[in-house]
Amino acid sequence: MDTTYETTDSTAYYAHGTPAERWERARLFFAAKEYAAAARVLVGLVEEVPEQTGPRLLLARAYYHSAQLRRAEDELRQIVERDPVEHYARLMLGRTLERQGRHAEAGPHLRLASALAGDFPDA
Repeated sequence: MDTTYETTDSTAYYAHGTPAERWERARLFFAAKEYAAAARVLVGLVEEVPEQTGPRLLLARAYYHSAQLRRAEDELRQIVERDPVEHYARLMLGRTLERQGRHAEAGPHLRLASALAGDFPDA
């Protein structure tokens, strides 16, 4: 079997349609817990619209849920670099680092996410 053709064919499926159609397809895959498939759709979409937080955050979440933690971390770091007060990205970055056993690195992100969400510990 020619694997080059197979890869090209499957890549074409995930890249097919307008950005809005691919966004909807990725959300459907994610909702169905088909995280790897959602990520395949979202990679191309994020390349097309790198300035949009929504697709990149969903890509990071898809990576997280499919245990592609380094990739999730990379996407989340790009989001918080561009928007330091994006609390959900901070929370996900902290959880991603925790899941990798990097608790010391996770702590500041989790505390900041908590503060940005208005969750202050009782004094």
